[in-house]
Amino acid sequence: MSVPTRLLVASVSIISFAALALVPAGSASSQRSGILHLTKECSQYTGEAGSFCTITSSNLNAFPVGTKDVAVDAAAADGSLDTDLVFVTRGANAAFGHLVICGPCEVGTVTFDGGTGEFKKFHANLVLYCPIGGIAQDGRVDACRLDGPYSFDAFIRSASSVPHWCR
Repeated sequence: MSVPTRLLVASVSIISFAALALVPAGSASSQRSGILHLTKECSQYTGEAGSFCTITSSNLNAFPVGTKDVAVDAAAADGSLDTDLVFVTRGANAAFGHLVICGPCEVGTVTFDGGTGEFKKFHANLVLYCPIGGIAQDGRVDACRLDGPYSFDAFIRSASSVPHWCR
């Protein structure tokens, strides 16, 4: 290899390493966190344990349209719900969450803490919003939105909580 060729290879190597050093450390993981936006329809949710809603839109590929949101416990007589949830996606991937919403409220919370497969390190604090008339007296839910921060790497603390009139 001639001197100019060696110099060129060395220069390209130095520039490549310098470019890597300038990439922020959090860049690779920043795609693993953000604000999650989901909507779901609940025609299969009866208020009984094991009934479910289905994701109809998502801004995160980990929760594709068609993901099932399965309630572990039944709704109370007033339609309130304080239950664990399992979001069943594809393959062996499931996210574990907990939902709290009072019967007459339109707003509640869903907190995720881990799961299986790609959700092992998943965390999220979402606000659940079901529009007026979205929750029937028997606990059935017509349509809801879930929005809030998520991360696949770190636990997220959030100030969002169930409104005081629902406690």
